[in-house]
Amino acid sequence: MQTTKPGRPGAVSTFRHPAWVPREKAKDKARSGRGWYAVLARVGLVAKGVSFALVGILAIKLAFGNGGEATSRQGALQTLAQGTFGKALLIALAFGFAAYAIWRFVKAFAEREDPGDGEAGGTAKKWGRRAGDVGRGLIYAGLTFSAIKILVGSGGQSQNQTAHKNAAAILSWPAGTWIVGVIGVCIVAAGLWNAYRGLTKKFEERWRGGMSATARRWGGRVGVLGHLARAVVFALIGGFVIKAALDYNPQDAIGLDGALQKLVNANYGQYLLGLTAAGLIAYALFCLVDARYRDVSAQA
Repeated sequence: MQTTKPGRPGAVSTFRHPAWVPREKAKDKARSGRGWYAVLARVGLVAKGVSFALVGILAIKLAFGNGGEATSRQGALQTLAQGTFGKALLIALAFGFAAYAIWRFVKAFAEREDPGDGEAGGTAKKWGRRAGDVGRGLIYAGLTFSAIKILVGSGGQSQNQTAHKNAAAILSWPAGTWIVGVIGVCIVAAGLWNAYRGLTKKFEERWRGGMSATARRWGGRVGVLGHLARAVVFALIGGFVIKAALDYNPQDAIGLDGALQKLVNANYGQYLLGLTAAGLIAYALFCLVDARYRDVSAQA
């Protein structure tokens, strides 16, 4: 907040109202990727990686017939809560998911204006980034809530059950078929975006300098595999959501657990599930590399 000093026409001071100071300091921390903001980001990325590793490990056990199950991250959290050590890890993951959610919300709030944002399409790009951050924040806020519910013994629905329930509710709306179809197309688009990011290694652009050649090489490899595995899962989920719209049948909609179950029931399903599960574990490793080397400043 700028003010003009009396007696000096046009002279501008840098005085800021006290109420603005904490907000501006928070933005400065976010834009520079320092302090508490960087801690939130890196703790959240570690929690994200651990959650994908849990899903991948359970799926690999299922593929090899060792008592695993095709499950979502919420389902993996419920499995984790069955032991004392698992509950302690679940508490840590709840804090990590909350950290990730807060990081994304603050990042959206502190998004810096790029020079190109005033050009054609620049404003849409800026608000697209903010919407993406808010969306990811909401997903991890939901995971935080799920972890807390499991810890207090409230349990919860599987992603498949949630997908069926939500699809049924939306299909009952005016133009609900179109809305479900558009959601499915968006999920497929997210899968294609993951494939693009993986094949082009776009994710490497966010890594800071100072990485060794070995870390960059292996980080790039697990990043490619992980993004391709996510592309497969998103494509399956989106495809069945579109099918739910076309058939007007909410039971066709699936979540992550349903997508993995579709793989295991397909021809050569054991191998398909094993490859996808290995890819999810690779994505978990990528998240850990990201937690170490990512530039987490708001404009990155």
